[in-house]
Order: sequence, then C-alpha cells, then structure tokens
Amino acid sequence: MRSGTSPALNYGEAQSAESKKDFIHKMGICLKELRETFVCLKIIEKANLSTDRESLMQVKIEANQLISIFVSSIKTSKNNS
Repeated sequence: MRSGTSPALNYGEAQSAESKKDFIHKMGICLKELRETFVCLKIIEKANLSTDRESLMQVKIEANQLISIFVSSIKTSKNNS
C-alpha cells in the first residue's frame, strides 16, 4: 500500500520541475516507484496475500499501464530536449 502512493506524490514533484532535466529526473523516480509497486503486487499475488484476485489483477494491469505511460513520457521529454 505504501509504495503505491509514492508515484503519485513524486509525480506532483515532477509537475513543478524547475527545468526539463529536472522533470526527466523526477519522472524517472516516479517510474522506479511504479516498478517497485508492480513487484510488490506480484509478491502479494504469488504469496496469496489477497483473497480478491480480480481486484489484484486489475491493479496490476493499471500499474503496468502507468509504467508504459511514464516510459513513453520520459522518452518524449528526452527527444524534445
């Protein structure tokens, strides 16, 4: 649960970045946190720590989609630098 809130907070920081380089750096931190969250979700799944498999799968899909969005956003920002 805790690692799932970190990307949102770090994204808030990225939105107020002081430069393009700072934005890319902060988005990279968000991406790392999203990947950490995804790994935590996989651990929860493999260890059978959740009884609601459907919700867990939905959250994993959403986390994976967010990872893809952040990767794309970072690539676009780097290409526009």
